Amino acid sequence: MKAKDIMTMPVTTVAPDTPVLDIAGLLLERQISAVPVVEDGRVVGLVSEGDLLHRREIGTDGSLPEASWWNRLLKDDPAPAAYVKSHATRASDVMTRNVVSVVEETSIAEIAALFEARKIKRVPVLRRKKLVGIVSRVDLVQLLAEKAKTSHTHCQRSDDQIREQLLSELASQSWWRQHSSNVLVTGGVVQYWGVLRSDDERQAARVAAENVPGVCKVEDHWMRLADLPSML
Repeated sequence: MKAKDIMTMPVTTVAPDTPVLDIAGLLLERQISAVPVVEDGRVVGLVSEGDLLHRREIGTDGSLPEASWWNRLLKDDPAPAAYVKSHATRASDVMTRNVVSVVEETSIAEIAALFEARKIKRVPVLRRKKLVGIVSRVDLVQLLAEKAKTSHTHCQRSDDQIREQLLSELASQSWWRQHSSNVLVTGGVVQYWGVLRSDDERQAARVAAENVPGVCKVEDHWMRLADLPSML
């Protein structure tokens, strides 16, 4: 699945000179957490709830601890930028610049990895550098919820079909030890027998079984390799 399959569109946008207070009202009215700033059809920034947290109008601008003279000499003083963020009246002064974006063909796996790596919550979707949509963490959660609805649908499958799919999945994993493991399926109940090296392997095998349609229960009969000498 790709960005174009789950993106929200059309996208609510603002211009660089849109008043900050108007943006706050827009976020509340549309029940969104951020809005792209667009100029001549191109995304030049993003204003999110986080950009509006510290504002003089509501008394949350606060004050930064005064840095020592040598610290101010060696490093940029953060106070001027913080003042702009809390007092500026236009989108262009409070927006986050250098916005990370994706294209319509970007996979949702890549988007999820991007969210995690960049510590961001949303990405604009571009087509030939023009904004066509936006994908947020909420979109991924909604997709997961839809998958959950589908998985709850009753699925009649034979034990052989369940076992075949599960073994195929396990065989594709580097941690699966087929020579020291056995899988039985009876009445939709998966039974694991054999020897494993760690509890992580135990958990991974359980999760693999729980993801196979038709499995109603997983029974664990594993023995840990570390426990074998004490049994001799």
